[in-house]
Amino acid sequence: MHPKMKHVYVGVDTHKRTHTAVIINCFGEKLGEITFENKPSSYDELLKEAKKHTKKGITPIFGLEDTGAAGRPLAVYLLGKKKKVKKVDASLSSSERKNQAITHKTDSYDALCIARVLLNRLDELPNADPQDIYWTLGMLVGRRDAVVKASTALKNQLHTHLVHHYPSYRKFFYVFDCKSALAFWEKYPSPSKLNGVSVEELGAFLHEHSSGFFSEKKSRAILDLVEKDGDTTSKFQESRDFMIQTFVKELRHNNEELKKIEKEIKNIMDRLGYKLETMIGVDIVTAASLVAEIGDIGRFASSAKLAKYAGIAPVKFSSGDRDRSFRNKQGNRKLYELFKRLAARQINKGRNKDKPVNGIFYEYYEKKMTEGKTASQAMLCVMRRLVNIIYGMMKNKTEYIHPVLSSA
Repeated sequence: MHPKMKHVYVGVDTHKRTHTAVIINCFGEKLGEITFENKPSSYDELLKEAKKHTKKGITPIFGLEDTGAAGRPLAVYLLGKKKKVKKVDASLSSSERKNQAITHKTDSYDALCIARVLLNRLDELPNADPQDIYWTLGMLVGRRDAVVKASTALKNQLHTHLVHHYPSYRKFFYVFDCKSALAFWEKYPSPSKLNGVSVEELGAFLHEHSSGFFSEKKSRAILDLVEKDGDTTSKFQESRDFMIQTFVKELRHNNEELKKIEKEIKNIMDRLGYKLETMIGVDIVTAASLVAEIGDIGRFASSAKLAKYAGIAPVKFSSGDRDRSFRNKQGNRKLYELFKRLAARQINKGRNKDKPVNGIFYEYYEKKMTEGKTASQAMLCVMRRLVNIIYGMMKNKTEYIHPVLSSA
């Protein structure tokens, strides 16, 4: 008996509220179908349906397109029941769907395509491994990204209002959303609130909220700028002031949330034991983002496999005596962007533009440019080298050792 004849193949199209599963045999014949709710109490229905089509000696294999978000609880449940679960990449099921003479899309048909991919590529597909620690880290990184995005929107809105109230507000503070600045905008959202406020009073306020950094010199400079700007009072000023105070309160809340989230991220990273932050240009957030997207490094047999997963390794196209390589656009795009940003940091010359952040990578980048590569191609080479380094650091849990540039 052929090994594939010992199984039935269950393709599951996962969604937030319901999942649809289609069961086929080793010949690709459809045996059954079921739609069930996305909750643990309903997962038994899937096992019962699969059991109907498994004779003695036949076992089911499950293929899930998503094992990290909506489909994760089901994957964890099936693994807990000692079932074999494979992860089916969405690009594979999409290709299977498009390969048909008439292309259509329904939950049932998507599940059938997943089952077909599971049958045809059984030995190639990775096992589902939804480890809690990497999943939790990914959720924390995602939450942090959402808070940062919300804070950016708040800063833009705050800027829109401040530019009307204080035309010269950029000269008040070096950073317009620092602790002292936020305290000032909240207490004095518009120049009308400064009426009757003396240099000494404002100086004492700034001194308190800047931990002694600002003094009456700063308060005098602010009051002079306000006087030069002239009267900016407009209709519904109280409502406009209220909005600025609301923006400040929300920004403060988000700043506190970021501290708490980053503390939780650090706790998990400490448990994992990776030392990616020892590399130039990698802070705890960047390190956590990389680990969350890569997951268990043990699932990649080599750095080349990781590069391919990230879409950094080129794809070859050949015909006859023609052989060309093209950029892979089917990898993990989030991981690709992380490596791209990290590569840009390595070759960046910093604020003073006097020397690169990482001389080794800058020298390597320049070498590729002199070889005739374009800027984007040279950047891709830097990214590929970074993959090798990150892979080695994660595999062996080692620190980054900065090479010494030769004086020659």
